[in-house]
Amino acid sequence: MNKERTLVLIKPDGLFRKLTGLVIDRLDAAGLELAAAKMVTVSESLAREHYEALKDKPFFPDLIRYIRGEFHGLKDHRVLAMVYRGENAIRRVRDVAGATNPEDAAPGTLRGSFGRITTKGHFENVIHASSDPADAEREVKLWFRPEEILP
Repeated sequence: MNKERTLVLIKPDGLFRKLTGLVIDRLDAAGLELAAAKMVTVSESLAREHYEALKDKPFFPDLIRYIRGEFHGLKDHRVLAMVYRGENAIRRVRDVAGATNPEDAAPGTLRGSFGRITTKGHFENVIHASSDPADAEREVKLWFRPEEILP
C-alpha cells in the first residue's frame, strides 16, 4: 500500500468560473481523503517559490500572473489550496486532473472538461496537482503548516 499526500490548488480560473464544487466532487469520487483545505492569497514570492523549477522558461512571468489571478481580474490573488491523501494519491489526482495542456487532456478529466487555451495562448487548466512524491512533499510544506493538516 502506497499512502501519499499531494497538493491540489484550484487555480484562479477555476474559482472565477465557479468550478470549485465540481473539482472537489471529482476528487472525492476518486476515493481520496481531504486532509486540509484553505483559501490562500498568493503573494508574488509564494508564486515564484511554487514554480521555482520553471523560472528559466519564457512563460514564467505569465505563469506567475496567472496563479495570482491577474488574468482574471482577481484583486485578492487567491486560490483554494488542498491536501488530499490516500493510496497512490499523486497518480490518482493526476488521473482526475488530466494532461496539463487542456488540448491533450482526455475527455472526462477536469482539464479535458473545463480547461481551455485563451486566444492569447494562455493555458487555463483549472487545477494544479503535484507531479511526483518529491514535488508533493515540497509543495505541501510550502502551502501548509503541519498543524493545518489532519493527522
